[in-house]
Amino acid sequence: MKNIFLALLLFGYAGTLTASQDRDFITARNVFQAGNSTRLAAIAPRLKGHVLESYVAYYQLSLQLGNSNVDANAVRRFLSRYQGSLLANRIRGEWLKILGETHQWELFAEEYPALVEEDTELSCYSLQQRLYINDSDALHDALPLWFNGQDMPESCAPLFDSLVAAELLTEEDVWWRIRLALEAGNVGVVKHINQYLPKKEALNERELDAATENPLRYLERHRENIKTHADREVALFAMLRLLRSGLDRAHAFWPKVLNQFSNSEHSYFKAQLASRAAYMHDPRALDWFMEAANTGAPVLLSDAQLVWKTRAALRAGDWMTVLESIEAMSTLEQHAAAWQYWKARALMANGRTAKARAIFAPLSTEHHFYGQLAEEELGVVMGALPKSHKINTEEIAAIQQLPGIQRALALYHLNLRIEAMREWVWAIRKFDDKHLLAAAEIARRNKIYDRAINTANKTVQLHDFSLRYLAPHREVMKKVLKQEELDEALVYGLIRQESRFITDAKSSSGAIGLMQLMPTTARWVAKKSGMRNYRQGLVSQVNTNLVLGTYYLKHVLTLFDNQSLLASAAYNAGPSRAQKWRGVESLEGAIYAETIPFNETRDYVQKVMSNSMYYASTFGHQMRSLKERLDIVEPKSEKLQPVTNKKNRNH
Repeated sequence: MKNIFLALLLFGYAGTLTASQDRDFITARNVFQAGNSTRLAAIAPRLKGHVLESYVAYYQLSLQLGNSNVDANAVRRFLSRYQGSLLANRIRGEWLKILGETHQWELFAEEYPALVEEDTELSCYSLQQRLYINDSDALHDALPLWFNGQDMPESCAPLFDSLVAAELLTEEDVWWRIRLALEAGNVGVVKHINQYLPKKEALNERELDAATENPLRYLERHRENIKTHADREVALFAMLRLLRSGLDRAHAFWPKVLNQFSNSEHSYFKAQLASRAAYMHDPRALDWFMEAANTGAPVLLSDAQLVWKTRAALRAGDWMTVLESIEAMSTLEQHAAAWQYWKARALMANGRTAKARAIFAPLSTEHHFYGQLAEEELGVVMGALPKSHKINTEEIAAIQQLPGIQRALALYHLNLRIEAMREWVWAIRKFDDKHLLAAAEIARRNKIYDRAINTANKTVQLHDFSLRYLAPHREVMKKVLKQEELDEALVYGLIRQESRFITDAKSSSGAIGLMQLMPTTARWVAKKSGMRNYRQGLVSQVNTNLVLGTYYLKHVLTLFDNQSLLASAAYNAGPSRAQKWRGVESLEGAIYAETIPFNETRDYVQKVMSNSMYYASTFGHQMRSLKERLDIVEPKSEKLQPVTNKKNRNH
């Protein structure tokens, strides 16, 4: 605790603290989590004046709310004393849920407008309160909540009942939500929605369970007996389940049941088949999208389906379909940087250069993967970065004294990273560029590198790229890089994406340290490299993690002919997957990256490659274009059997 206390002294709030108070705070947090209000009350007086005193007050009041022993005046006193804080907003949310559950609508109406960042449960309570005062628009505002394939909070059920009673929720709407839930595989939600159908028309839940457990057996048994709307929905669900287990099985079985379905249902299944094929890089995808459009019924592709149709067209080099698919997306989806870039590329491919350049120009000013690619389409390769905006000492000191920043720093120094991150994010949520850069500099000085990077990333006009692209541990890194002959910019670009330079980072999948090594990979590398006296506890140490991580990165680079694009995909998702995603013909690197099936890996690879450009510029390396770094991905070669460091949980 002595080191923590000395660290706190540096930031101007330690005069009111003692190391014993820090220990008392940890104890208070523990007894709160155990629900021991009596012991908490005994500890609380010892924490007067502590920078985290508000947390102790929150713990006490939250336990009262949890026991439904609510003193409205106590809540109001807390909200007044800690007005504008994260904890005040949290208490207000907890209190509002109690007020909604107990139908105390007058109090609810008073407090609800002050809430920041509501959730669905509270949104539904708010709509219930509006119904209570006979707000004529409440039910119309509630209707969009229905069209969701996920489970909804209990607070929404009275709204749905009211929609049915007012005849604003039709039987067709019920079927639509059932299909959304079935697409998402939420069988339990379907059973709940089923109660809104007339009993004679509802799904047979036993058959639904059978279709879930073994879709092929269900379809074989029922293929001649698909009569009702409910039968068809369950059969379509079984087809979707079959589709997940293999394209060919589902495609081969569909003609056996086709005559039981309408044209619109045929179109629906073909679109699902095509989307799955595109996701799996099957060359039949575009033909199946065309078949879905030619069933005699209008096909309404979702944005997600149009995205995969676009990606299939990119892999096929069909620029006209790329353009048509993007232009069929919703306005919101079309404005995503990815689709702005690829739309402009499609326009270029079709000879519409002026329109393409009109898209590339504003996109090229954005500091990300697609912005860099757009800049290169305009003939500019990144050179030296713009001069960083530097914050002065007074600006830093002013932000440093803000209570929210002080609470966040105290929580970080107590190693309560989750609470600290939430406090930090809340504290900076309304900051302008100068305040963001001051906060980022404070985080850097405290070696809270993830907050420094993420905070600096938020600026809109004033930027400090030395904060966005921090490069700690560089002296240690140089020795390691020399041994493995690796590109420093690539390694830093990868670590920035992997861990944001948090030395003791541990992912939900078990990856550890700066370079996020899985334990099995770390052991393999340690053995392969001849590291003596290796034990898992060493992986979090900076030097050991860098030695093992760079060795593994060199391993996957060697597997993929030193192509950093493929190596970064392999580092995240495993070499066999990176190999599988190659085409049957040569692919532009940007298209390979765009068509990676896993959202996490696609985002990861694009950011690693983009980061590498910024680090190369920061380090003063000889610059080459992002397109050169992405290279051309050659067709699949022999099967790989390497060790894997895959951390991605996508399927």
